[in-house]
Amino acid sequence: MSFTNAQYDSIKRIYDNRRMDNQLELDRRKAYVEANVEGYRELSDAIVHLSMERAKQLLNGKSNSTEDLKATISDLISQKKALLKAASLPEDYLDPIYICKDCKDTGYIDGSKCHCLKKISISMLYSNSNIDQYLSSVDFSQLSDKYYEGNDLLSFKDTYNKAINFVNNFDSDFKNLVIYGTVGSGKSLISACIAKALIEKEYSVLYFSASALIDLFSKYTFDYKNKHEMYSAYSDIFECDLLIIDDLGTEQVNSFSISTLFTCLNERDLNKKSTIISTNLSLEDISKTYTERIYSRLAGNYTFCKLCGPDIRFKKKFNN
Repeated sequence: MSFTNAQYDSIKRIYDNRRMDNQLELDRRKAYVEANVEGYRELSDAIVHLSMERAKQLLNGKSNSTEDLKATISDLISQKKALLKAASLPEDYLDPIYICKDCKDTGYIDGSKCHCLKKISISMLYSNSNIDQYLSSVDFSQLSDKYYEGNDLLSFKDTYNKAINFVNNFDSDFKNLVIYGTVGSGKSLISACIAKALIEKEYSVLYFSASALIDLFSKYTFDYKNKHEMYSAYSDIFECDLLIIDDLGTEQVNSFSISTLFTCLNERDLNKKSTIISTNLSLEDISKTYTERIYSRLAGNYTFCKLCGPDIRFKKKFNN
């Protein structure tokens, strides 16, 4: 996956701050020891002097004559540990400090992502998704076909399979989805399940209701005073791996919103960035509500998934 620039910078700052905070703590410990543990500083200076002398001899090819120096340095290190212990401090009190000892707070082990970086990445992707709290309580295991019958059941199974394939082949098979149908039939839930599955795979996902998306574009376009501050959120819409636009048709439809929507969909298609649209509109309604350019874009570049049936939210509430 590819982080947006803002996300990459945020993660880099986390590790930079870790290393800086740990170095400050180590410096504080060293200052305390040198001020309160008698003889410790002198031992440290002696080790530095002898280490430099040993290095000079090694450079001059006198490796045999460095063994005594090596033994002396080892003895001085042992004396330092003894002084720390006598001062009721751990022997490793002045060792380098790391939050993650596996990667030493670099985020990588032998060029591969450390488990700590993966954890931070997923956490950040959740928090940036705009539906992080909702995602904590949903996944594909919660989807059930028991609320559907007849053709609605067939449509649900078809949509479910397309959603699973969308996730499994996300990296190799560029696709967009339009999930349409009746109110409460599970469109947003399936979109959220897709979002969670992809975030767990460390893809960047952004969710917006159609009205919130248009509102953000409007503020970025016309609010000149805050344009610079909004640039990161604006650019993320085009750069994230998956953009979910929920409830298309609930926004105020006018020339600006239609033009903005087309630009968004077109740019993401050109950059091979996937988009999922959920809507209560029928295909005929979409054709009537939006321009031919938008409908043609959806018809040519999106896979349509139909979900119809009873309002599942009411059924769940009634059954509980």
